[in-house]
Amino acid sequence: MNTLLTYRGTVYPWHCDQVGHMNVMWYVGKFDEATWQLFNAIGLTPSYLRTNERGMAAVDQHITYVKELHAGAVVSINSSVKEVHHKRITFVHEMRNDETGEVAARTTLVAVHMDTAARKSCAFPTSVLEAAQALIAEAPPLPPVG
Repeated sequence: MNTLLTYRGTVYPWHCDQVGHMNVMWYVGKFDEATWQLFNAIGLTPSYLRTNERGMAAVDQHITYVKELHAGAVVSINSSVKEVHHKRITFVHEMRNDETGEVAARTTLVAVHMDTAARKSCAFPTSVLEAAQALIAEAPPLPPVG
């Protein structure tokens, strides 16, 4: 599988909710950090976006929670590209508990490349398309919940 390590971190006590596991807002936040690492890796760098008046807009996101994470858990996220088109990209982040190796959650996102001045979608540069295509991988099936 062609993946890229895009995040490493820890679950802190303040990430946990009243039932003691990491709250959904922190999964989304960690996945968001991984997204920007993935974008940077394929050429959608902060300087490219600023200089060219470009941006990325998430238009669809699905998260599957597989195993709970608790305070103290050390996690990593690996990312891959599912498909890339002229103006949009679909990618997958898989979060794992580094101690157990178990998948904690997986998210699939669709994002659109934007012209921030015109406020509409626009084509990716060829270099970005090629870099994204190099990361295309099929996501493995999720393990059973429980």
